[in-house]
Amino acid sequence: MAAALETLQALLQTLSEIKELPYNRESLESLIYWRDVKKSGIVFGAGLVTLVAISCFSVISVFAYLSLLALVGTVAFRIYKSVTQAVQKTNDGHPFKEYLELDLTLSQEKVQHIAGVAVAHLNGFTAELRRLFLVEDMIDSIKFGVILWVFTYIGAWFNGMTLVILAFVSLFTLPKVYENNKASIDTYLDLVRTKLTEITDKIRVAIPIGNKKPVAAATESDKDK
Repeated sequence: MAAALETLQALLQTLSEIKELPYNRESLESLIYWRDVKKSGIVFGAGLVTLVAISCFSVISVFAYLSLLALVGTVAFRIYKSVTQAVQKTNDGHPFKEYLELDLTLSQEKVQHIAGVAVAHLNGFTAELRRLFLVEDMIDSIKFGVILWVFTYIGAWFNGMTLVILAFVSLFTLPKVYENNKASIDTYLDLVRTKLTEITDKIRVAIPIGNKKPVAAATESDKDK
């Protein structure tokens, strides 16, 4: 019982820090790189269980059951601490006082910052899609088409929720794997990047459509005219 209550308290402490993650890069990195195994394990386990549950049941059911479980846990912990204080004749106050006093409000500056970043990414994404679909660069559009073609097979093999689960698991595993094997992975990535660059250059030579005319060549052409 005591171990379960300690786990619940640790979960509450971790959840109280999650609200700062979008604005604290170091906290996010400490989670995905498993700097604190206990916190990372709690977040990873809770997130994975939630995603798997959502893939099996409706979102409303998952939300209701998880909320009910959390409520039962907090009520049980509250009663346990009250009984302990009564038996030991101590006056430690409300066991969740620390969390009740947390400021969960979002400041106007933070909201504006988030909105500005979101708009900037949305504008960039829209401009890139326009460039690819309207074939500003033939090679880039062909590569985009190949990626879409690969996605058709991925969509046939996995549904959207499965991809979300795989992405979540990768978020907590790949960064740590890369950190532990950075040298060897970088070597292989450089080889792949070099080969892809060579293939892309050969294709650009074979398909000159969409290639930008060099500045020097354009100047000479203008002089000839």
